[in-house]
Amino acid sequence: MFVDVVINSPLKNRFTYIVPPDIEIEVGQRVIVPFGKRELVGYVVELKKEFKETDFKLKEIKRVLDEIPLFGKREIELAKWIASFYLCSEGEALSNMIPSGRRALNYKLTTQKDYKPITLTDNQQGVVDNILQSDEKLHYLYGVTGSGKSEVFLKIAEKIIEKGKEAIYLVPEITLTHQLAQQVATRFENKVAILHSHMSPSQRLKAYQQIREEKVKLVIGPRSAVFAPFKNLGLIIIDEEHENSYKSGSKPRYHARQVAQMIVTKEKDAILLMGSATPSLESYHMVQKQKIVFHSLLDKVAGGSKADIEIVNMIKEKSLLSKKLRSAIKDTLDQKKQVILFLNRRGFSHYFHCNSCGYEMSCPHCSVSLTYHKYRNQMVCHYCGKTQSPIDVCPNCNSLDVGYGGFGTEMVEQEVGLYFPNAVVERLDTDAAQDRKSIGTLLERFKNGEIDILLGTQMVAKGLNFPFVDLVGIVLADSGLNLPDFRAQERTFSLIVQVSGRTGRYNDFGKVVVQTFHPDNSAIKLATRQMVDEFYKEELGNRKLTNFPPYSRLINFVIRGKNKEKSRLAIESLEKEINKVIGKVKGKVDLMGAVSCPIEKIAGSWRYHILLRGEDIRDLLQIATHVDNNFKVGSSLFLEIDVDPLNLL
Repeated sequence: MFVDVVINSPLKNRFTYIVPPDIEIEVGQRVIVPFGKRELVGYVVELKKEFKETDFKLKEIKRVLDEIPLFGKREIELAKWIASFYLCSEGEALSNMIPSGRRALNYKLTTQKDYKPITLTDNQQGVVDNILQSDEKLHYLYGVTGSGKSEVFLKIAEKIIEKGKEAIYLVPEITLTHQLAQQVATRFENKVAILHSHMSPSQRLKAYQQIREEKVKLVIGPRSAVFAPFKNLGLIIIDEEHENSYKSGSKPRYHARQVAQMIVTKEKDAILLMGSATPSLESYHMVQKQKIVFHSLLDKVAGGSKADIEIVNMIKEKSLLSKKLRSAIKDTLDQKKQVILFLNRRGFSHYFHCNSCGYEMSCPHCSVSLTYHKYRNQMVCHYCGKTQSPIDVCPNCNSLDVGYGGFGTEMVEQEVGLYFPNAVVERLDTDAAQDRKSIGTLLERFKNGEIDILLGTQMVAKGLNFPFVDLVGIVLADSGLNLPDFRAQERTFSLIVQVSGRTGRYNDFGKVVVQTFHPDNSAIKLATRQMVDEFYKEELGNRKLTNFPPYSRLINFVIRGKNKEKSRLAIESLEKEINKVIGKVKGKVDLMGAVSCPIEKIAGSWRYHILLRGEDIRDLLQIATHVDNNFKVGSSLFLEIDVDPLNLL
C-alpha cells in the first residue's frame, strides 16, 4: 500500500510513501513522514495500491497521528481550490484548515442558563420566511444597527438545524465570538463549538473532532471557522460582512466570504447569509447586479429611534474634547447614563518632533513614526514592536525645543480624567486588554453600569449592545482618511455608522458627536446623516471612474528583503516577467507600479510592489500562476502574491 501526502510547505507536489504492513491508514489522517533530513507532519490525501517504479527509493511513513480521519474528500477538494485561487500549496491550505494539536483537550464553554425564546417582529419573521422558502443560495441582510439581525441569523440557524443540518456563524472579532457563544449554547442544547486561533491547538483539535463526530450542530468563530468539517452543512452566516478581518493577512491569503461562497455552491441545499449595516462595496454591487438576494430591516427592535448626530469642526477647538462633546458627556453622566468614546489610534501621542530642525523619530526598522505610550514610558512601533526610551533633546540638532504631536487613546483617557474626575473611566484597546478574559470582564462591568465612560479603538465599534449608552463621541473621525488607499472613504463611512449605532438602541435619547478637521468630507457628512444609499451610489461612481473594485479585480505582488537595492532590482525584473506574459491573456490587464510600497519598510525589510488590474480574475490568475511557478527571487528576498487585496499599504 502507498499513500500520497501533502506537506505544510510552499512545495506544490504530492509526495508518495510506503505504508508499513503493521500500520492501518485512511485518507484524512495526519502522519509523521521522513522529509529530507527531518521528520514532518503530512496529510494523507490519497491511497494507492500500486506505484510506478522510480530511480529513487520510496520511504516509509513513521507513524499515524490520528485514530480517526480529521478531514475528508470535501476538505481535500476545498484545499485544491484554495491552492489554485490564492496561489499556495495544497499542504499550506490543509494546514490552515486543520488544528495542529497532538491530543485533544477539553474546552469548556460557560453558558447563560436563562434563555427565553424571543418573539420576532413581523419584519424579522418576514425575512426569516423569505430566506427559508427561497431556492437561491446567496442572501444579504441589510439592517440598521439595533434592528435585530443577530436574532434573524439565529432563528434561521435553528430552523436549518431542525432539518438535521448544521450551521457556521462567522463573526469578525474573537471577543464577539465568546459573547455570542455564551448566549446561544443553551438555546442549541449545548451542541455549540467555538473555533478560533487563540485556543490552544489541542483545544481546537477537540472541537474539530466533535464536529467530525457530529456532536456539534453550530460552530461560532472568526474567519478560520469557515473550515469547520461538517458533513451535512446547511448554512454559513457572515455577520458584519464588511469587516477587513475576514481576509487573512498571511499565506494562504484567503477571504472567508469567497471561501464560504465556494463551499455553499458545492454543498446541496446550503445557503450563505451575510449581513451588515454597512455592506462592503463588493457585496453591495453584487446585490445591485442581482447576484445576491437582498433583505432589509429598517426599524430598531427595541423601539429606539435614529441617534441625533452632530458634527464638530475641530479647527478652532483648544482641547481634544470639544466644548460640544464635553457638554454632552456632562449631560449624559448627570442623567446616570453611559458614554462610549471612540478613537482609532492607540498610545498617548502619535509622533516625536523637533521644532527647530523638523526631525521626527521614526522606527529604525519601519517607515513609520514611533508612538509614545505614557503608561509604559516608551516609544513603540505599532508595526514591528520595536521600543525605545523617550528623549528630551533632538538627536539631530541637539535642540531642546522638542515635543510630541498627534494623540491616541491614552491622551484622551488623561483628558477625560481631568474634565470628569468623578467618572469611572476605562480604556479598551490592545494595550489595555491583554487577553480575552480581561476584555470580557471589562465589557461585563460596562454592561452592569459599573463604568461611566468606555474609551477605545475598533474594539468598541461593533457588535456591542449596551442599553444604558446614550452618548457616543467619535474623538477624531479623520484618522483613516489620509491613508493612500482607494478604500479610505468606505472605511471612514463604515466606522462612523457602526460606532454611531452603539447608542439610541432602546430609547429616543441617543446622541452622537463626531469631531473632525474635515467637516465637508463626503464620507463624514453622509455617514452622520445616515444616508447609506447616497454614499454607496457616490462611491461606486468614483470607483467606476477610476476602475477600482468592484469594477475590476486586483492582484498585488510584493517583494521584500533586507537589502534595498536587491529588492528594487527584483521588482524591476518581475515587471519585465509580467510584461512578457501579459499579452497572452484574452482580457485587458493593467500593470501599475514596480514602485516602493506606501509603507516602504517594515521590520527591517524594504518593500516594493506591482499591482495587476483587470476585469476578469481568470486573466489575472493566469499571469499570477505563471509568476508563482516561474519567477524566482533571490535567497534573501520574499515574494508575496495577494489575490483581491484589502490592504495596499
